[in-house]
Amino acid sequence: MAAAQPPRALPLLLLLLCAAFSFHVEAAHGASGGAHGLGVNYGRVADDIPSPRRSVELLRAAGAGSVKIYDANPGVLRALAGTRWPVSIMVPNEIIPDIAASPAAADRWVADNLVPYYPATRVKFLLVGNEILSDYSIANSTWARLVPAMENIHLSLRKRGISSVKIGTTLAMDALADGAFPRPPSAAAFRPDIAGSVVRPLLHFLNGTNSYYFVDAYPYFVWAGNNLTVPLDYALFQGGRTRYVDPGTGLTYTNLLDEMLDAVAIAMAKLGYGGVKLAVAETGWPNGCDYDQIGGNVHNAAIYNRNLAARMAKNPGTPLRPGAKMPVFVFSLYNEDLKGGPGTERHWGLYYANGTAVYEVDLTGRRPLCSYPPLPAPENNTPYKGPIWCVMSPAASKKLNETAVGNALSYACGQGNGTCDAIQPGKKCYLPNTTVAHASYAFNSYWQQFRRTGATCYFNNLAEQTIKDPSHGSCKFRSSLDS
Repeated sequence: MAAAQPPRALPLLLLLLCAAFSFHVEAAHGASGGAHGLGVNYGRVADDIPSPRRSVELLRAAGAGSVKIYDANPGVLRALAGTRWPVSIMVPNEIIPDIAASPAAADRWVADNLVPYYPATRVKFLLVGNEILSDYSIANSTWARLVPAMENIHLSLRKRGISSVKIGTTLAMDALADGAFPRPPSAAAFRPDIAGSVVRPLLHFLNGTNSYYFVDAYPYFVWAGNNLTVPLDYALFQGGRTRYVDPGTGLTYTNLLDEMLDAVAIAMAKLGYGGVKLAVAETGWPNGCDYDQIGGNVHNAAIYNRNLAARMAKNPGTPLRPGAKMPVFVFSLYNEDLKGGPGTERHWGLYYANGTAVYEVDLTGRRPLCSYPPLPAPENNTPYKGPIWCVMSPAASKKLNETAVGNALSYACGQGNGTCDAIQPGKKCYLPNTTVAHASYAFNSYWQQFRRTGATCYFNNLAEQTIKDPSHGSCKFRSSLDS
């Protein structure tokens, strides 16, 4: 028995060594004023998030190395002054045609949104538009005007002697013909509708200005849509022995993000611009999701971002471009509760809206993974197969906005066939005759009718999914299994 004691003590020794190393790293981090870590997307589509100055403190606490915002907000840019972080600002999609048509309009935008803050705020990237090639509603008005707008912005910067600000635009993975998961990567190519008319001129501009192709790359969505064939660990940078060998190049992949990034690089090479640098404008993993979604939880989100930070700190690049350093921005700083769509859209944050951390993370990648506290076990890594309903959320019920709920009720009841018949006077679900009860019935009735064609249980942040049957008495709520 005595001989068995030293092996049992070994894990304790390893933990002590890990803790000691962790202390050394954090002490060095604090002494140096912060190390270069992953960038963070600072979105603000939320209620009651911390002020810009408090947000800077939270970014620093997470070890952020740069910041990307979706506009040129004066308060945010002033708060970032003096931080020495590289900052990315953005021209909104809707003004791209005007800037493309008028060098004077481009110069006014630069004068109003960059010059007052630069160089005290270290603006590094000026991004013209956000995922515009994913929005087919602006295909005719905006797509062909993207590069002319970038050229006019570039002329304005040159006229002012500003050479350190690089111009780009962010594109989603759906710019590729096979979308986010072009396997093998060697088969990737840009969509025929944009390859020659938009992407080739864009790459020519980026190559000539030594800028980056900014891609939004989310392994979560690839895994969620292919979870029977793509291992979760492979998507979370902990694939172990899981490998994928591209038959076209012979390159071996150990994680999903590398596949996605190399697919973009190969698609660029097929247009003659294989040397254009890549930047990851958005990546991350949701810390929550709806019941009819999969794998959005705190455990997976923490694992993904911790491993991503460690990977980029120690081994940047991809199998196609080993050692190539690239800007990488995690999405996002906060859970943004005012974003529409499915539940994942509101659960990407490193912090909750009240400023408390969703989980511990060191974006410098220097903290040993073994030093983090235990994470809650994931409970939704496999699809939920039970019934689901859509009801008014407890938060919206508690803080009742009669106007907002009335508008949502009117919308739901005006769609479909007999959506709100059961809550009319004398019908089975009329009682209790309250706003909350009627709204829950209407939201559910609408969602069950239209969820298979893209409807979500959101209603401007008034509704949420539940697995508790809201039926009462003779009033029966239709479930997802009845749809």
